[in-house]
Amino acid sequence: MRVHAARLLVPAPPPPRRHAILRFTVNAVAASVNANPADATRKQAVIVGGGLAGLAAATHLASLSVPFTLLEASDLLGGRVATDEVDGYLLDRGFQIFLTAYPECQRLLDYPALRLQPFFPGALVYLGGDSPSFHMLADPFRFPIRSLSSVFSPVGSLPDKLLVGLTRLRAAATPDDVILSSPETTTARHLEKLGFSPSIVERFLRPFLAGIFFDPALDTSSRLFELVFKRLALGDNALPEAGIGAIAAQLADRLPAGSVRLNARATTVDPSSGVTLDTGETVSAGLGVIVAVEQPEAEKLLPQLPTRPKKADAERSTVCLYFSAGRAAVQEPVLLLNGSGKGIVNNMFFATSVAPSYAPAGKVLVSVSLVGSFAGREDAELAGEAVRELGGWFGPEEVASWAHLRTYRIGFAQPDQTPPTAPAGRDPRVGDGVYVCGDHWCSATFDGAMVSGRRAAEALAQDKGLSSA
Repeated sequence: MRVHAARLLVPAPPPPRRHAILRFTVNAVAASVNANPADATRKQAVIVGGGLAGLAAATHLASLSVPFTLLEASDLLGGRVATDEVDGYLLDRGFQIFLTAYPECQRLLDYPALRLQPFFPGALVYLGGDSPSFHMLADPFRFPIRSLSSVFSPVGSLPDKLLVGLTRLRAAATPDDVILSSPETTTARHLEKLGFSPSIVERFLRPFLAGIFFDPALDTSSRLFELVFKRLALGDNALPEAGIGAIAAQLADRLPAGSVRLNARATTVDPSSGVTLDTGETVSAGLGVIVAVEQPEAEKLLPQLPTRPKKADAERSTVCLYFSAGRAAVQEPVLLLNGSGKGIVNNMFFATSVAPSYAPAGKVLVSVSLVGSFAGREDAELAGEAVRELGGWFGPEEVASWAHLRTYRIGFAQPDQTPPTAPAGRDPRVGDGVYVCGDHWCSATFDGAMVSGRRAAEALAQDKGLSSA
């Protein structure tokens, strides 16, 4: 089927700004991973992990004038929130969209400096069959006239569309503390109780939410669904002009000089002596240790952490494939969902239709997301299958020139968020002088990671008498 570029639903984006790409230099980063002699003598906190939670903790410690060293095992800050430059293309490490309504992010980040590029508020749903077609579902409160065209589309019934609007209104008006303390079930059961038909669940809600939670079974907590749905209702979905990694870069640039060490992998944590690295060096931590790594690594470093029984279906993995193209088959800055129930593609979008800066001038970046690990499948095999499948969406001649750039396999994309959960967050104190933060300790969102980082820093400062709070 041939898909012609539809008319733009929002004003056309400005021409791409050619700028220095995300090769930021963090003033805080030491030039090498050699031992810092000052570490052995000064009283400081140590943060293990330089993802969003660790960076948020570091930012708050710095604001309280609490000395610290942040240890990051890799050569780049940001954890999963990172961007690579490949031949002039900006490749986020996995499909990630920033929700501007996150309250902690609003407090901590400089939005104008990120130059956020918004998505169209809605989704373009692909339906297969003998006559494949696309159907736009628009936010009725932002584009009421445009949304009228979807009223009689086969993506759900008219009552379904009304219910989406009512659910949006209710979520937007419900305080966070009410959402986080509400009776909890799975998202699948919650949608059924709300009255959504199987048609709109299978064709729209399942692929849409699977792209957010990496959970096609929709076993994720209903509380997290309501929380994210509220953020979607109150703000924009967007990409920073310089890639999703610009969020971490902005936080890192605020840290004191010499406070960050890259390529410094922690192997043991002992607040009485400090944090031992894989080189054998021990970094003193007289003020305490904040463990800000992702859940599997945190459980290795801190055996005392409470663990949940491992579920066979609790894996939250994703594969993201990037392609270069000469043009975008769909020019709107919109997310495309696979509502056909067939194939390996869950969602995709033309990144340069949202942010032209994601590719060199005159080129198009295509982002394709699969849900699951696809272990045992080679990258080239997955790329070929995805292109053939999308040839059924747009026509074989449209995808024939796509060139595979890179594949990202994110084995641990999110922690298990099946009930029971504690999306409001848990006490960061897990031992004398030991604190934990991360999206596994709060809600599995950008905001949850940052909130948990702040709370860990506040708890450490309070326990050491360094804060009046």
